[in-house]
Amino acid sequence: MAEAVKVAVRVRPFNSRERARDAKLIIGMNGNTTTIKDPDAPNDEPKKFTFDFSYWSHDSYKENAEGYLAPTAKHYADQKMVFEDLGRGILANAWQGYNCSLFAYGQTGSGKSYSIVGYGPNKGVVPLFCEQMFVGIDKEKAGGTKTEFEVTFSMLEIYNEQVRDLLNPASNKKGGLKVRQHPKKGFYVENLQTKPVDSYKDIENRMDEGTRNRTVAATNMNATSSRAHTIVGITFTQKFKNEAGAETAKSAVVNLVDLAGSERADSTGATGDRLKEGAAINQSLSSLGNVISALADKAQGKNVRVPFRDSVLTKLLKNALGGNSKTIMIAALSPADINYEETLSTLRYADRAKQIKTQAVVNEDPTEKLIRELQEENEKLKKLMASGGKVDLNDLADDDESAGMSEEEKEALRKELEAEMQATLEDNMKEMEAMKQSWEEKLKEAQAAAAVADQAEEAKKGEKKTTPHLYNLNVDPQLSGMIVHLLKPGNYKVGNNKSDPPADITLSGLSIQKEHANITTEGNNYFIERCGLDAKLLVNGEPVTAKEQLDHNDRVMFGTSHLYVFVHPKQAQANPTAYPKVVTYEMAQEEIAKNSGFDMSTDKKSNEDLLLQEDLVDMLPAVEEANAISEELDKKIKFEIVVISPKARGLASGRTEVCVKMRNLDNGLEFIWPRDKFLRRKYMMQEMYQNYQEGEDWKVPDEKDPFTEPADLEVQIGSCNVYLQSLAYLIDLKESMEITDYKGKEQGILEVEAVPLNAKGKEITDADDVFVEDPKDLVGGNVSFTLKLHAARGLPNKYTDIYCKYTFYLDSDPTVTKKIGGTSNPEFGHKKTFKYNPATSQLVNYLANGILMIQFWGKQKVAGAKTGKKQTTKEMMMSRALAQGSGIAGNAVEKTVDANRTFYIFQLATLKKRQERLEGKINQFKNMIVEAERHNKARVHTRIIQQVLSAQHPKIAEAAIKKIGKDEGAGDLNSDGPPKSSACTIM
Repeated sequence: MAEAVKVAVRVRPFNSRERARDAKLIIGMNGNTTTIKDPDAPNDEPKKFTFDFSYWSHDSYKENAEGYLAPTAKHYADQKMVFEDLGRGILANAWQGYNCSLFAYGQTGSGKSYSIVGYGPNKGVVPLFCEQMFVGIDKEKAGGTKTEFEVTFSMLEIYNEQVRDLLNPASNKKGGLKVRQHPKKGFYVENLQTKPVDSYKDIENRMDEGTRNRTVAATNMNATSSRAHTIVGITFTQKFKNEAGAETAKSAVVNLVDLAGSERADSTGATGDRLKEGAAINQSLSSLGNVISALADKAQGKNVRVPFRDSVLTKLLKNALGGNSKTIMIAALSPADINYEETLSTLRYADRAKQIKTQAVVNEDPTEKLIRELQEENEKLKKLMASGGKVDLNDLADDDESAGMSEEEKEALRKELEAEMQATLEDNMKEMEAMKQSWEEKLKEAQAAAAVADQAEEAKKGEKKTTPHLYNLNVDPQLSGMIVHLLKPGNYKVGNNKSDPPADITLSGLSIQKEHANITTEGNNYFIERCGLDAKLLVNGEPVTAKEQLDHNDRVMFGTSHLYVFVHPKQAQANPTAYPKVVTYEMAQEEIAKNSGFDMSTDKKSNEDLLLQEDLVDMLPAVEEANAISEELDKKIKFEIVVISPKARGLASGRTEVCVKMRNLDNGLEFIWPRDKFLRRKYMMQEMYQNYQEGEDWKVPDEKDPFTEPADLEVQIGSCNVYLQSLAYLIDLKESMEITDYKGKEQGILEVEAVPLNAKGKEITDADDVFVEDPKDLVGGNVSFTLKLHAARGLPNKYTDIYCKYTFYLDSDPTVTKKIGGTSNPEFGHKKTFKYNPATSQLVNYLANGILMIQFWGKQKVAGAKTGKKQTTKEMMMSRALAQGSGIAGNAVEKTVDANRTFYIFQLATLKKRQERLEGKINQFKNMIVEAERHNKARVHTRIIQQVLSAQHPKIAEAAIKKIGKDEGAGDLNSDGPPKSSACTIM
């Protein structure tokens, strides 16, 4: 019977960064219902979602003496509650012989790993499941059962569409392990090691081993651990005699999946990037989304193809999502308003997943039958291969995969399946051989192989308490502290694997030299120094240029990715308050950012400033890495971090964003990349560097090279803001405005004019004497004007094919001027008329308070070839650093133009013209009084006053004033008699 995937969501507490910026809570939970509030629309009704479980772990807890986070209120969901609801069910299903899957989904830092793995005494579902499984096995054995129990453990990682065996790093060759398809088992990883285990301690050791291997690989390859999926596989087999006396095996495969961070890519980041599909880093998660959507549609009765084959992850999760498995998904939520979009995306993902149905069956077969089926399958495959016949898709692929495929796709699938036949045959042979070996023999072999390493790790844990050492820091807290280098008294050379003689501490990866650094001891003191000018070495964020003493909890960076903490137990015991208690990866990166020229203080900073600061800390190591790869591959490219305001990006409002400037050191071309585009390209750079390291062909054509941009790609030169306030008073505007780049540096001058039009479409000038006291008076009337962009002056000579573009008011498409080449003073001669009748209050408000952003775009001229000695990328970067100052802060210390200056210029011009027009009206009223006195009139008729006030030309006002002398009812100035008509007395 089909069974729906169970879905749980869990919200974590605020982290330190969110607390520091006074983040607002947007998640609410009541029973199984979860709500989310849009921080930009606080008065709107919160969006509601209902799941099997909604776990509130945001507050109402207290850390007890053992370090466990215990509830202080009933609604708090601790680790035990999550296990009882989810893990206990997985455990019960495994005992019954059902395959089970649990996978965690959510953005990086949302608490996925805490629910799955946990830390310290706060064990997650995986360790509690393993612990309780062996509690149950021990209980059965103590009760005298004759059933034999076998448990195997595997651990793999999927990074950039490549599978790595975390328990056998030696097998991880170029391209990773192959994913094959078996007729009965479905997709599996070929040659993945499964280790026999007979206790929870065994599993704990294997998990630690896998995590250490994952840490080493991530550091050496500069891989971003948050972009990797980890799958822990546990096979639980019970062997017994059935009622007929036949040897029977009941087995359950339990997959516990920690998915990569589900960051929502900024849609603007992909715009215009020709390589947006090139990196495989996000392929698995996007494919998983497509699979979940297709399965949800299928559950609704739609005939759709489920694209399991589109990624490695979805192949391996096929059983979990669409086959023989009881499946649970736990979605981790961030509670903070700053993560609203990502959290909403996670909730929608989870809501879609709960519609999926799977059909699990008990995996129980007599051993004889299993062997017979393997033999029959082998015979079938041998005959098929001997005959040279083609594979029938109906035999090896289910309807889901071939449905909706074109003939070309079917042929490609057929060839893939034929290539897998040999692998299946070999795998079956291995499985039959394994069945002949007793469980005790397998277990003994595995324990003997792991004994030496396990004992060494146990010994190291004890020595760490008294011996100075280095331990690693990683952006993923789970991977911090997994690599430890003990530093007993003596001298230690740090270098890469090409060092001769071999280094005492061998580090691999970017910017690590053969001889990188020396660590020496003098008594109880430890010192560090670099071995050469090329060796990058930082202590507490500052470059080491001479021999320097290390203190307890100092942060040491070797190259661009090996970040360590120095621990000196004796110093810590002697003066425990002198050193920071906790050292984090973020803390170390903030130090590096500060010393690179960024302001990292938090005093009197807005939330937006603090978010910007967080983005800087995240981007700094990525840009350092890209520069290091460029140096290693001699790509002649330098990357710098730049901070760009929303106005500089052509937006009226929004957040200031961290972007990256890519500069070609050969020809001087510069391009600004949004954060997402840079990160996508960086993953491709990593692939390129990995191929280079492994001796593979790493060079690619320019159109596929992540370090290149086409020379004729249009770039934004700068922008200027035109304040429209004068038009709200029907006053013409004529100014020469500064064009500024993203740093606020002047790039040239724009001659701009905006002239209001009268009802006949003619331009209103000063001579027309039109006066608007309040812009609201324009609502309901006719508002028309002409915008003129005459010319730009003094633009940098490096640009050609220059044009302007702008989007006025509610226009859906931008207005673009003609392109002008061959000059730095382009004459645009642009003119456009805007007519609004009737004018709405929204339009009038836009004119009174709005800004028209005019952007300037063009192409860069390629500089001529440089003469003289050719320099390497490293030499060019060094020369540039010496000439301009080192660092990767592209505009961190630039002085920018006052953003309000342009506004004041426009406002002053508008006020000046309004005052001139007011003075004109006052003079007309003075003339009116003089005219009344000249004719000895006591009063002036209100009709005449109205005509003077509303006159749109001085001649109209003069004609109205001349009527005063002809007004017989105005009374005599010297008479005290009552007025004979309705008039206004001018005092």
